[in-house]
Amino acid sequence: MLKKLEEHACHGGALVIYEHASEALNCDMKFSVFLPPQITDGKRPAVMFLAGLTCTHDNFTTKAGAYKKAAELGLIIIAPDTSPRGSDVPDDDNYDFGKGAGFYVNATQKPWNKHFHMESYITDELYNIIHRELPVREGRLGIMGHSMGGHGALTLYFKYPEKFVNCSAFSPIVAPAEVPWGRKAFKGYLGEDKTKWIKHDACALVREFDTIESPMILIDQGLGDQFLTEQLKPELFETACKDAGQALKLRLHEGYDHSYYFISSFIEDHLTHHAEVLSA
Repeated sequence: MLKKLEEHACHGGALVIYEHASEALNCDMKFSVFLPPQITDGKRPAVMFLAGLTCTHDNFTTKAGAYKKAAELGLIIIAPDTSPRGSDVPDDDNYDFGKGAGFYVNATQKPWNKHFHMESYITDELYNIIHRELPVREGRLGIMGHSMGGHGALTLYFKYPEKFVNCSAFSPIVAPAEVPWGRKAFKGYLGEDKTKWIKHDACALVREFDTIESPMILIDQGLGDQFLTEQLKPELFETACKDAGQALKLRLHEGYDHSYYFISSFIEDHLTHHAEVLSA
């Protein structure tokens, strides 16, 4: 059951913070929802935003500047947390593992396997909640994300095409099996078997994806991003998309870093990108 924690009037609609007991994660979870004014006329298309390392639902909610454009387009936006929370949930001393770093996979290794099932949480539990409890139009859900959340958006889009209609990302980790952030997370959550890692690697998944009718994927990447060379490597995904025949618009921006200043600069383009497909 959803518990409403906050509700604020916003651009003619409402921004609502919900909390619920998660069966997938064995803890309480929060997420935000922007409801545009058009919901008075019926169910609306929606986009789910997956945030990056160290973030909660609150980062996108308060920093992205997405809701004015979402109100114009009539888009619902759902922003979940990035990992399980609570005093009983195990954690790591470093920012790139444990709480705030769920990586949108289902952990199989102890002690993480009791709580860290973010893939199931997003694609099953939260997916079902928003369609049951919110005015989301059936079959009209897109997914986008930033950094670790960009990794999540891409991989879950490729793995669950029956649930997510289209995809976009800011500064995504596109080849986690090949970069330090991803290798650390995958080893900790999934174990040493690298064949299991590839099942959560966007560069590998796109090569197995049915791209014939797949909408174009939009990615924005700042060239001033401090993680660009070591952790993100967008050129690897560009090559993988070319090999697979997946339409991709990769936009590179001089001077922009990895922050929400970057996201807020181009979020309207991403919402328009989703609305064009979801409203068709």
